[in-house]
Amino acid sequence: MSPRTYLLDTNILLTTAISPERLPPETQEWLINPTNTIFFSAANIWEIGIKRSLNREGFDFFPEDIHRLALDMGFSEFSVKSEHCYAIARMPWHHRDPFDRILIAQAQSLPAYFLTTDKLLCKYSDLVIPITLSTPS
Repeated sequence: MSPRTYLLDTNILLTTAISPERLPPETQEWLINPTNTIFFSAANIWEIGIKRSLNREGFDFFPEDIHRLALDMGFSEFSVKSEHCYAIARMPWHHRDPFDRILIAQAQSLPAYFLTTDKLLCKYSDLVIPITLSTPS
């Protein structure tokens, strides 16, 4: 299999960092394959920071901890640039979450396969790969 580039949705980034055993085996293989490039976005860390500040259930960690874990796992950080926002103005409104919309725009700009648990995002691009997580034990 040839090298691939992936961008992680926030839910996949968190699962990978906190409970990777919930990922399907194929997804785990993609993420540990040294020939693949795995990106997380500054938008992921921003979303985590916002949800932490809102005391959202399940967000009992800090964005800097997830940032450090992602780097320690060998993932590359992808900055949000103004150019990524241009595509958002032309996107249909399949989804209203601003973080998902910027992440889709970033995946298209790389280009990268976008790993997410949100099947609705498949409407945006063939680059979106929906992932089904196993239930926590």
